[in-house]
Amino acid sequence: FFLRHKQRNNHHLEANPTVTIMPHVYNVKMTCGGCSGAVTRVLNKQKDAGKVTDFSIDMDAQTVTVDGSLTADEILAVISKTGKETTFKETV
Repeated sequence: FFLRHKQRNNHHLEANPTVTIMPHVYNVKMTCGGCSGAVTRVLNKQKDAGKVTDFSIDMDAQTVTVDGSLTADEILAVISKTGKETTFKETV
């Protein structure tokens, strides 16, 4: 299944049109809803802090796509806090 989370208020991005957010994609080993729930929780904390604007979890493909101001390595560290095997795949 596929989960998508969107930030409702993007006005801070519109105020600075030069900001370019490149989505980063990660391979994350998730075997159940609890696994995706753990990833959702850590990424929602980053959304609350304004560092992640959007993310999606694709359980079938075992991938997580994240948009925000964090670097690819910073996002990798955040997702890795869940204890799930996580590797960087690509920036799209």
